[in-house]
Formats: sequence, structure tokens, C-alpha cells
Amino acid sequence: MKMKFVQLLALLGVMMGSAFGADVDLKKSSLKWQGTKVTGKHYGKIFFKKADVTMKDGKLSGGEFVVDMSSFTVDDLSGEWETKFMNHIKSDDFFNVKKYPTSSLKIKSVKGNEVTADLTIKDKTNEVKFDIKKDGKAYSGTLVFDRTKFGMIYGSGDFFKGLGDKMIHNEVKVDFKFVVK
Repeated sequence: MKMKFVQLLALLGVMMGSAFGADVDLKKSSLKWQGTKVTGKHYGKIFFKKADVTMKDGKLSGGEFVVDMSSFTVDDLSGEWETKFMNHIKSDDFFNVKKYPTSSLKIKSVKGNEVTADLTIKDKTNEVKFDIKKDGKAYSGTLVFDRTKFGMIYGSGDFFKGLGDKMIHNEVKVDFKFVVK
């Protein structure tokens, strides 16, 4: 009887396509963001709160990543300007971190190197697509999203006229790397 149970488990594994969950090493993983405006750019880091991926036949097939929005940094400013920027980016004009302390990305499908996922920021979810590259246990790539689709219209030329050099571009770029344990 014991042997039949083991055989049944093996058969179920084959039928499921050898899918299994894997932990992500948060200490070796990173997110680097960049936002641009007419007169330049700002950039910094943000950190995962938790993450796990699903592997099928040795390949990435799914996953869910949660980001701690209070972990935002800005690396190109210091002192008073850093404080002003951080207070503004965490305010209701942008991420409203007090009300929405996390954001998430849920992978829906992976076809070759193209990932289709649902990105949720401020309780608004939009589909995003991006390419991913595998190097050993590390996966990396760049995700670009339109901040206005998540209710962040401050300084957008699509919503406000006459901004001149105060206009902030809608696209936010996030370079990511995550490492599977």
C-alpha cells in the first residue's frame, strides 16, 4: 500500500508538469526605480516585503511579489531636498504610503522571456508586460509602467496644461533582480 501511495504522488507530480513553489532570497534581490521629468530625473531603491515564485519544468511559470512602499529611497538627493522629495512621493499626490503600505505584482504567464503580470498600486490593478533574463538562480529585467493608470496624475502633461519645465513624465522604470533560493 505504501508503494502505491508514493507512485500516486509521483504520477500527480508528472500530471501537474512538475510545478513547485520556490522562495526568493530577499537579501540578494533588488528593485531600482527611476522617474523622469522635463529637467532631469530622480532614482533610488525600494525593497521587497515578500516574494515567491512558481517553477515548472525548471522554468519560471508564476509568482507574487509584494513591495514595502515605506522602504522607498531617493539616491540622487540629500538633506532638505531628499526630505521634501520623500514626503511628496509618499503623499497622496503619488503613492499615499500611509493608506497603501504595499504594492504587488502577480505573474499570470511566462512565454519564453515575456512575462505578463498584474501590477497593483494604490488598490488599482493593471496588466503589464516585460522581458525577463535568467542567469543561474537570478532573474532580471526592466518593468516600465504608466503612473497615471494608478491614479498618480500630479505633474502629468496629459492632465494639466502649461506645466512647462515642471512636467513629470508618466512612465516609471523599475530595474529588478530576484534570486531564487
